[in-house]
Amino acid sequence: MKTSIMGILNVTPDSFSDGGKYENKSGLLDIDIALKHVERMIADGAAIIDVGGESTRPGFTIVEAEDEMQRVLPVIEAIKQRFDIKISIDTYKPQVAVAAVRAGADIINDVRINGFDIEMAKAISETGAEYILTHNSPSYQNLNVDILETTNMYINAGVDKNKIILDPGIGFNKSYEQNIEALRELNSFCNLGYPVLLGTSNKSVIGNALDLPVGERLEGTIATSVLAVKAGVKYIRVHDVKANYRAVKMAEAILFS
Repeated sequence: MKTSIMGILNVTPDSFSDGGKYENKSGLLDIDIALKHVERMIADGAAIIDVGGESTRPGFTIVEAEDEMQRVLPVIEAIKQRFDIKISIDTYKPQVAVAAVRAGADIINDVRINGFDIEMAKAISETGAEYILTHNSPSYQNLNVDILETTNMYINAGVDKNKIILDPGIGFNKSYEQNIEALRELNSFCNLGYPVLLGTSNKSVIGNALDLPVGERLEGTIATSVLAVKAGVKYIRVHDVKANYRAVKMAEAILFS
């Protein structure tokens, strides 16, 4: 498929949609439970598994790098041992990114505020991993201009241009209107010259548009996934892999067959 599905695996107690989902009765992370979910996501069509060890929901609790690594590294290693699939590490901490790539991650998925960090640029160059650069700026001005400026900073710092993937950052430091505008202008964003990842799964922009709680936002997420296919988005990051995979496959059959 032209558009690949990235399945979300948040090994966190407080993520907005799936926090604590992979814990045992004692409240501790159970790798076997997490691996069963990974197996299901792969069977449902996921091409990438995105592992996160710190929630990035509004008002999230900051996790120290050592604690984050204790959460994600054993899971990444276990996934790589059992499955032949690409893994992304959802982190904005350079030391976590490097350790995760050494453990088996292929992609660094960075949602840091205000984009550029020289230590992260060094981590990307050191590991050779692909890098997802997310637009996440409190001083939001122009989505395309903002993200290209940050992208050029990384390239000037030695990051391979061909390793960069752009994410418009739906839900990150944007009002409802700005999120809708970013979705409306996906075609323009996809024409910036880089592969694009879209992550809208169960987010507040969908909840606000449909007046629905987190657990009832699947149809809204699917609508954005179909929109993404038409715009030329390369990767879609979702919680509900099967439904989004089928919607993407159908959209591609209509648009490209």
